[in-house]
Amino acid sequence: MKKIAILIAGLGVAAATIPAASAQQGWWGINQRQAQLDRRIDQGVRTGQLNRREAARLRAEFRGIAQLEYRYRRSAPGLTRWERNDLDRRFDMLARKIRWERHDWQHRR
Repeated sequence: MKKIAILIAGLGVAAATIPAASAQQGWWGINQRQAQLDRRIDQGVRTGQLNRREAARLRAEFRGIAQLEYRYRRSAPGLTRWERNDLDRRFDMLARKIRWERHDWQHRR
């Protein structure tokens, strides 16, 4: 958990390189999405909506996307439009998986 928090904090500095125009167009920042998805996983564990196996699988996918973002940012200054779209698509898929796993009524009494 600490590694994810440190990674997110480190990526916050890199997010400053995103052009202001993209923020004005309604594009949600990657760091905001990562923090929100991480909170949703944590909340699912706390409320019992996610069991340990589900949370571990979702966090592994989350880390994979964060590592991909890191590789994208290392290859060039900032993110290209294609890279942002790719990360958005992956975050959307992860968000759907989190929603599905939290509402599959597993382990509820």
